[in-house]
Amino acid sequence: MNQRKHLTAEQKVLILREHLENQIPLSDLSEKHQIHINVLYRWKKELFEGASEIFSRKQVKQSAAEAREVERLGTKLRDKDKLIAELVQDNIALKKSLNGDN
Repeated sequence: MNQRKHLTAEQKVLILREHLENQIPLSDLSEKHQIHINVLYRWKKELFEGASEIFSRKQVKQSAAEAREVERLGTKLRDKDKLIAELVQDNIALKKSLNGDN
């Protein structure tokens, strides 16, 4: 009995790339990699079905956890900006007092 091959996504892409870039027939790749030809056709179909997502301009929806994290980081950034502005004002006031511009 044949044992199933478990290939990573990267390996599948490399095999399909051989077919698409080098015009190697799927039948040859099937023999070379010892993969049933129907599996190769299924991978090719999945590749092209998923390709539209890559080229779509729609934004990926953020999960609730990601949205909370973005909000938390935005708040933290605003707080830091306020602190920097205060420090700059204090620094300017200090320079003026040292130079006697008061």
